[in-house]
Amino acid sequence: MYLDDAGAAPVLPEVAEALAGVPDGNPSSLHAEGRAARSALDAARDMLASALGANRTEITFTASGTEAVNLAILGAADRLPRQSIFLTWAAEHQSVIAGARHLQAAGHAVSIAPTDHDATVDLDEIKPGVGLISIGLANNEVGTIQPVAAAIERAHQVGALVHVDACAGPRWIGIPKGADLVSLSGHKLGAGRGGALYVRDGVRIDPRLHGGPQEWGRRAGREDIAAAVAIATAMTICIRERGARSATAEAQSAELRATLGELGGRLTGAENRLPNYATATFATRRGEDMLLALDLGGVAASSGSACASGSLDPSHVLLAMRLTMDEALGSLRLTTGYSTTNADIARARAILNAVLARSHTHA
Repeated sequence: MYLDDAGAAPVLPEVAEALAGVPDGNPSSLHAEGRAARSALDAARDMLASALGANRTEITFTASGTEAVNLAILGAADRLPRQSIFLTWAAEHQSVIAGARHLQAAGHAVSIAPTDHDATVDLDEIKPGVGLISIGLANNEVGTIQPVAAAIERAHQVGALVHVDACAGPRWIGIPKGADLVSLSGHKLGAGRGGALYVRDGVRIDPRLHGGPQEWGRRAGREDIAAAVAIATAMTICIRERGARSATAEAQSAELRATLGELGGRLTGAENRLPNYATATFATRRGEDMLLALDLGGVAASSGSACASGSLDPSHVLLAMRLTMDEALGSLRLTTGYSTTNADIARARAILNAVLARSHTHA
């Protein structure tokens, strides 16, 4: 049972089919193969622009969601006065926080504001003097949906640009209109690869990669046509399927949350969260131990804890939510996907009961 859709959504059948016909040529070449490649790239750009309600010149393809986030944040901030504040919140994705730290080290004014215990951002932090904000569509770790529309309105009132990190969530909920920059991640949409950045017409960003004039001068280098086709196709399918899929996911994740609560887990995240999320923390268990036991039982899940260099590091998101160190180390994230069946949920609940009913205390 694959319950790590938020980590990487399985490739959609429509994406696999679309990729089978992607040409291999260089879209900058004038021969027949190059023209075919250019045609495929243009079609993918038009498809994604249509899905987002954007113009084709507002779409830039990247290698990943992380690159799209960095291009948005660093590219926009470098065009602002140094005293203009870049604002984000402590529970945002690591790529956003790392981008903020980079700007800070380069001499930019940066504010990384706290969040509440559900990872919801505080819009009162958007004040005069802020020139750029980065806010997630939804928190990638606990699924909390952020007040993006209100943030866009308030930011524009103080003259700030808005970057929406929409890598998590757009297959389940819509992206509010009005943002200046929006980043997308292919592997979270069921594309398996690639990323994209929406840049509103009139907004200028400095490139991170320098070379040729590809992607409207925002990103040099030969375009990855397969990635462009994949993410454009996946986004289109996800928008079409949102309604029906969300209702099913909500029912399935409710069963998982009930099981986690019955087993002693403290549920995390806000009530207003992505429909496919079931997250909890167990103060007397280690996340890595639970994940290994679940994997042996046939359930793929994830934890807010990251294993690096032989040591377990607590999630910065969970610490930002004011969880204790033990709670942060004992987190569990179960996320359903388009292919999750009710039979999968029943089997997963049985395995969860068998695994988590045992006592696993911290060493």
